[in-house]
Amino acid sequence: MTAFATPIVEAARLILREPRESDLDATAAFYASDRSRFVGGPVDRTGAWRFLIGYVGHWVLRGYGFWTVEDRETGAVAGRVGIVHHDGWPEPELCWHIYDGFEGRGVGTEAVLAARAHAQGPMGLSPLMSLIDPANARSLALARRVGAAHERDTLHLGAKLGLWRHPAGAA
Repeated sequence: MTAFATPIVEAARLILREPRESDLDATAAFYASDRSRFVGGPVDRTGAWRFLIGYVGHWVLRGYGFWTVEDRETGAVAGRVGIVHHDGWPEPELCWHIYDGFEGRGVGTEAVLAARAHAQGPMGLSPLMSLIDPANARSLALARRVGAAHERDTLHLGAKLGLWRHPAGAA
């Protein structure tokens, strides 16, 4: 049970729901892998725990954050998607982490479109941006699939990243 209200967003094959302690194994597996290198990893299980509790805390402090992406059919954790605005960020960012075994199935596209529609609709957050490392080919491809466009390069926390802008009001 959570002490904050995270909206549940339903998509055709996915449920975007609040982060839970039971997500730790999937979160730790992601953050232990090289797949996490563009988002603060790899880290050990303790580091993954810190990320997980940060997901919860972001909802409490900002009223928005990362949803856990749950596969509707199996209940498996397929990743994270959501809106973050960490200290030092230029504006709210639409982010995604798609976990091993869920890429190449349209899960990322479906999750990002559902999160973006909710963020731009009920949450009133628009237009959104995504900060993407130019070496992160998978995230660049997903950004293009959902209609985001490269706006400019920026230096963010010491890294050269592309700032990708999502279309305003896009579903």
